[in-house]
Amino acid sequence: MTSLDKPTEDTQADDARAVTEAALFEAFGGVRGMVETVLPGLLFVTIFTINKDLHLSAIAALAVSLLLVVVRLVMRDTVKHAFSGVFGVAFGVVFAMMTGNAKNFYLPGMLYTLGLGLAYVITTLAGMPLMGLILGPVFKENLSWRTRNPGRKKAYAKASYAWGGILLAKCAILFPLYWWADTAQLGWVLIALKIPPFLLAVWLTWVFLAKAPAPIDVFAEMEAAEKAEEELKAAQSAEREDTEAAGGRHRREA
Repeated sequence: MTSLDKPTEDTQADDARAVTEAALFEAFGGVRGMVETVLPGLLFVTIFTINKDLHLSAIAALAVSLLLVVVRLVMRDTVKHAFSGVFGVAFGVVFAMMTGNAKNFYLPGMLYTLGLGLAYVITTLAGMPLMGLILGPVFKENLSWRTRNPGRKKAYAKASYAWGGILLAKCAILFPLYWWADTAQLGWVLIALKIPPFLLAVWLTWVFLAKAPAPIDVFAEMEAAEKAEEELKAAQSAEREDTEAAGGRHRREA
């Protein structure tokens, strides 16, 4: 490798890292997505810790979730992260209201975390890592990593195992607290475990993917194939026109 090659390779590596960071930011919502994930639960546990009023706590959490959606709609921003927060809070409110137990506000989210953790592990064991299914469309590679890019499949498997392990470890802490701790204790521990495990999982995903081969842009491949097909058809059409024109000249000369 010459001295001129190294800057080019370093630039390509930096570009790959930048693309990976941007894709992860888009897929997981970035800072704003984290705020939208934490704020409703934080408001619920804060109000409940102060006055033990289940109804007021639940209504406040649901109201702020809806407000976050409205803000995104007004700003014409993507609402998928805010909407997922609304559904999660709504299920929690329904569980808590129906049972009269404030701790059940957290139960749907805990069950979702458990299911998601198991899904990461099971899909990876089955040869279809969930992280690849999530990020494949973001990187415009769809499922090409599964059969055409073994290095990326390995990276997605590592990332999926990391997410699964972190989420299951989180459940191992929360579910005993669900049975043994009171609502305020469970709520504050859950809030404390929202961001750090998430950031750890995202960072590990970035590490694994930054070292993996570049994604295969299947959309670019399809566009190139369509362009080549159009050029071929145009060439064939032009050839037919030339042949017909030549035939016409021969008939006139005859």
